[in-house]
Parts: sequence; structure tokens; C-alpha cells
Amino acid sequence: MGISISRGDITLQHVDAIVNAANSSLMGGGGVDGAIHRAGGPAILDACRDLRASQYGKGLPTGQAVATTAGRLRARWVIHTVGPVYSETEDRSALLASCYRESLRVADELGAASVAFPAVSAGVYRWPVESAARIAVATVRETATEVADIRFVLFNDEVYTAFERALG
Repeated sequence: MGISISRGDITLQHVDAIVNAANSSLMGGGGVDGAIHRAGGPAILDACRDLRASQYGKGLPTGQAVATTAGRLRARWVIHTVGPVYSETEDRSALLASCYRESLRVADELGAASVAFPAVSAGVYRWPVESAARIAVATVRETATEVADIRFVLFNDEVYTAFERALG
């Protein structure tokens, strides 16, 4: 398994699966979630509506992951995962780690050889970037997977630098 980092737009990645830092509604939102829905087009939202109408009527639980089509993206699939909102009074690290583990599990089920991850929860969910990077990198390194190419595609210099440090 190879792990790499880059600064850029995750929606432009040519990989088998792009991981979406989704909200539990699966209906799109801001940040990475909104960018993926806009770039991928209505097919992603339609697939998310189908998921809500079937097994995720109350939304996708935090720390879980589920796949849909990637619509117009260069990827084959989008793996949606719901990261936890950061809390200073409650340790939610296990939920954040679960996002990465579950996304890799779904990628393996799909037969994906390459996956691009954003920094889950490090944007609008206010997770401190140094901690988010350590959890992401450690979890991916510790997770048994058939995915050969794992990329962290990061949206700004601060997050990129934190992931660079975490990769050591």
C-alpha cells in the first residue's frame, strides 16, 4: 500500500474512489461535500436519495461509510463517510478513525485499487488539523486493505503541512 499527499481539488483525482466528507443527510452540503456533489452532478444526489429511501432513512451514522456512483467525476465511485464534529469535552477520535477504516472496507468491497481521501472533519466540523492528520495517517497505516494507492488530497497549506508531519 502506498500513501501519498497532495494539495489540490479532490474532485479532479483520477482514482477508483473518492471519499466524501459527507453530512449524515447524504444530501450535499458545504466544503468537500458540496464540491463533490457539484462536480459529480445529479447522479450522486439521486443515488444518495435512493440510500435514504432504503437503508439510511435516518441518515448515515457518524463513522460509517457507503458508496454511490461518482457521476461526472473521474472516479468510479464516491464513498460517503460522516465525520464527527470536534468536541473539547468528549473524545470522538474513535469515530474519526472509523471513517477511514470503514471507507477502506467499502473500497475493498468495491474492488477499488486507488482511493483519494480529504481531511475528514478538519473543515467545517472544526477538528484540529494536527490531530486529524495523525488519526487519519495512523488509521490508514494500521488498516488491512487491498487498496494499493491511498491519497490524501488536502485543501490548503496548513492541512497539507499537518499531513506531511503525520506521514513523517
